[in-house]
Amino acid sequence: MRWLASVFAAFLLMTLESPVWARKSSADRFQKFHAKALSSSPVKLDDATFKSVTLAPRDYTVLVLLTALDPRFGCKLCTEFQPEWDVLAGSWTKGDKEGESRAIFATLDFADGRDTFMSLGLQTAPVLLLYQPTAGNHAVAVLEPLRYDFTSGPQVAEQVHSWLSRHLPGRPHPPVKRPINWIRWVSSVAIALGFCTGLITATPYVLPVLQNRNLWAAMSLIAILLFTSGHMFNQIRKIPYVVGNGRGGVTYFAAGFQTQLGIETQVVAVLYAILSFCAISLAVKVPRIANPKQQQVAVLAWAGALFVIHSLLLSVFRIKNGGYPFSLPPFM
Repeated sequence: MRWLASVFAAFLLMTLESPVWARKSSADRFQKFHAKALSSSPVKLDDATFKSVTLAPRDYTVLVLLTALDPRFGCKLCTEFQPEWDVLAGSWTKGDKEGESRAIFATLDFADGRDTFMSLGLQTAPVLLLYQPTAGNHAVAVLEPLRYDFTSGPQVAEQVHSWLSRHLPGRPHPPVKRPINWIRWVSSVAIALGFCTGLITATPYVLPVLQNRNLWAAMSLIAILLFTSGHMFNQIRKIPYVVGNGRGGVTYFAAGFQTQLGIETQVVAVLYAILSFCAISLAVKVPRIANPKQQQVAVLAWAGALFVIHSLLLSVFRIKNGGYPFSLPPFM
């Protein structure tokens, strides 16, 4: 009878240590933690449950975020990343309710897992570890967990999802689905309604201004002066405003038509503006003067101003290009 008992004990021990039993135990653990994840994901762990979920052999993947959310630790990155981690874990679990990806998302806070932090030799947080399967169809040879890099700037759920998908080939990758921000939607609708109400209320006052021809003519003229004087050239080339002339003075005009200065653009724009104002006055204002003598004086004054400013503009052209053949007095 003793011999029979020894044989039975040896058989029982072999059965417990067999791969079939290990696979069954791994499957049971996955079902247990997957059921918890369906009700609340990520799964909250402590030292004991951390050892259980990461116990080898396992035929499933475990992603554990080791964090320190207690304000006493002052871990700003932990606080900032936790909502993104919750979004990723919740989206993945809801998109994979049947557990086809064989992935468990879990969180271990320092307050609940001091022994685990010490055993892993962790001095900072957060730390995201990816434990790959050691058995089954997706088993890997490397038993050490993969560690996510938090040093590449602010982390969002989509970035971690991309990293995780690269390490889980041949399995479903449920997309990240963020919850609807109702406060943002309500605020946007309220702002839009307020804007429309204000626009409708102000229409009787604003519409006549917008329909004013003089306003649009002035805006068009300003735009034309800016672009014809070289404003866009300045913005594209990032040219200096002024440069020295080598003798302690300042150069206002750069020689050559392929270069210019910021102040040069402003001077040319002012000259163009004065010329435009002279032409508009001669064409619009002067004909409305009823007194013939005043009208004659106005014609001579505006024509003289037009002649002098045009002479000054031609002299600027000669500075840009010494071979420019045209000139007018008094700026010869």
